[in-house]
Amino acid sequence: MCVSILQNTPLLVALFCVLFAQFVKIPIHFLMTKQIKWGLFTSTGGMPSSHSASVTGLTTSIAYEAGLNSPVFAVAAMFSFIVMYDASGVRYQAGQHAVVLNQLRKDFETLIRDIKEWPQMDGQEKMEELKTLLGHKRSEVFFGALTGILIAIIIYQFIQ
Repeated sequence: MCVSILQNTPLLVALFCVLFAQFVKIPIHFLMTKQIKWGLFTSTGGMPSSHSASVTGLTTSIAYEAGLNSPVFAVAAMFSFIVMYDASGVRYQAGQHAVVLNQLRKDFETLIRDIKEWPQMDGQEKMEELKTLLGHKRSEVFFGALTGILIAIIIYQFIQ
């Protein structure tokens, strides 16, 4: 059974797309900021979208294996659209909300520090900031999708 999973090319392509998209975020970030940030490999958000890369890689692989007219391709295509819409919509907006909430928390901590009449609130632990890089801009989703499609096409050109 384990060996048969290793022969599942669409699955392997999708996994490779995730790893590639996550890894390539590091040099892209370096080119933009001149800082190496290894944590990007395991973080969400950023350029390109690994979610988009994986689902489009999977969908493209299924197109190669089952054809564009197959029900499996239809399911994969709809799955891809939903994931990419969610990555650029709901998750992106959640990240924007986190930015505002983090600022509100900082303002509240400053208020507490400034009010000397409330000694029982002194010494509270600093609150951990919410993660703001949750989703993707539409350009990140687009380039993630393009990454997945191109990786799948390249892989299928070599195995056929």
